[in-house]
Amino acid sequence: MGHDHTHGAGGTPDRGLRNRLLAAFVITALVVVAQAIGAVITGSLALLTDTAHALADSAGLLVAVIAATMVLRPPSSTRTWGFARIEVIAALGQACLLIVVGVYAAVEGVRRLFEPTEVPAAELLVLGVLGLTANVIAMAVLASGRGANLNMRAAFLEVVNDALGSLGVIVAAVVIATTGYARADTFAGLFIAALIVPRAVRLLRETTSVLMEFTPKGVDLDIVRAHLLELEHVREVHDLHASMIGTGLPVISAHVVIDDGCFESGHAPQILEQIRECVREHFPVSFDHATIQLETADVRERTCGAMEHG
Repeated sequence: MGHDHTHGAGGTPDRGLRNRLLAAFVITALVVVAQAIGAVITGSLALLTDTAHALADSAGLLVAVIAATMVLRPPSSTRTWGFARIEVIAALGQACLLIVVGVYAAVEGVRRLFEPTEVPAAELLVLGVLGLTANVIAMAVLASGRGANLNMRAAFLEVVNDALGSLGVIVAAVVIATTGYARADTFAGLFIAALIVPRAVRLLRETTSVLMEFTPKGVDLDIVRAHLLELEHVREVHDLHASMIGTGLPVISAHVVIDDGCFESGHAPQILEQIRECVREHFPVSFDHATIQLETADVRERTCGAMEHG
């Protein structure tokens, strides 16, 4: 059997990412408090929706901070991957929160189209500008680390969406102030809902794919098998699996049947290295953790027989 590297969490945990998440959480939490007070005072659906969105962002960022802290804990004999997957679970929770907020905003928005509510434009504008300013600051804090993992991506995505929501609140306030059209507030709320749901669903799909251990994007296992079978002395490839432990940590494993003579001549280690090189060269995913078991046809037949009678 061959195995590349050790079973540790992928990459070196970055304390800087955690600190940026913590700063963004503090900023959004302050926005939640201010907007919640404003939503009660003004009765604005757009502001109420944006407050709920900011609350989801704040809760999601808190979960992200906790996840980023747990990821710093090293692997152990009982947790061989450490907490590498905690960021995926955190991103899943954030996606679910955003979907709930988006659905609520859509339902309430439709109701208010038939029962428009008068909203004071001046207060709405001030709170919208306050929210947008805070979100731009949070975006700047998170921007450099947004591609680090799903957790950071989800956090940045939430803040961007919230910034767009605050922009919608500002536009609604301007329209109400200049035209008196009260339904502008409702349309802004529906706009925010339209921003939230599609992105949340996409994030939900990505995190579920990791948790279900689906094959990583860009990898076709049939093509992997075909490439391996082209190698000299390789007779069969079975139990071929590829999945993601966490962001930037793809793994692949396979049982490869080679000629009996390769073990007798001592050629098996060279074949193992050829297999690893084949996987590294032909596929866009960097499989730093590749577990390849070499076996003879006789071992393969006995294994199959044991499984059939097990």
